[in-house]
Amino acid sequence: MRRADRLFLLVNALRGRRRAVLARELADTLGVSLRTVYRDVADLQRSGVPIEGEAGVGYVLRHGADIPPLMFDEDEIEAVVVGIRLARAFAGNRLSESAARALVKIEASIPERIRACAERAAIMAPEWRGELSREFGELLDRLNEAIAAHRVLQLDYRDESGDASTREVEPLCIVFWGGSWTLGAWCRLRGAFRQFRLNRIVAMNATGEIVVDDPSRNLAALLREVRRRPAFAASTEPRVSPPNALA
Repeated sequence: MRRADRLFLLVNALRGRRRAVLARELADTLGVSLRTVYRDVADLQRSGVPIEGEAGVGYVLRHGADIPPLMFDEDEIEAVVVGIRLARAFAGNRLSESAARALVKIEASIPERIRACAERAAIMAPEWRGELSREFGELLDRLNEAIAAHRVLQLDYRDESGDASTREVEPLCIVFWGGSWTLGAWCRLRGAFRQFRLNRIVAMNATGEIVVDDPSRNLAALLREVRRRPAFAASTEPRVSPPNALA
């Protein structure tokens, strides 16, 4: 990691904190040694960044401090532009519209040399959003909102064989596999993690219940399961598996 990037991340780690952050926490966040944190904090303080505190006590960024953002380099802005293009093409309607506004702001705020590099980014994504695409975008918006609000959902779902079932699920994430979308969720019927193809969801309604966080079946637990068992044998109801064998 470049030193400039590390200093930027260190300031961001302190920004908005109400309590002092221990040097050990900063070291763990940045993946560096305690000695590096002490040195970087001292360098920032000498350069005028209003960081208060000391070793053993912790550090805090003085309230109201206005720290200018770090400027993107050419590779970073290209990555941002490609990500925005993908969001405009494939994300829900809300995120697609937000991505378009964000791109306008970014292009207006970066130097001409960097903007020219962004415009040359060769990775494209279609931006056409017909009626079917818009309806699918609305589904993505509803799922995204349900995940953010921790809502339990009732799904009317058809599996690969066309068999119908009704599931109560705790939605955790939406995954785009390139050719298909899935909803990663805790399925109460099966008592396990499942992935549901979005194009097989016939109907979806919120039950009114709010999910109580349970470390054994939240997103972190799902990701641990994926890392522990990245591939499962294909079946009509696999736990967490590639999108060719889903809920």
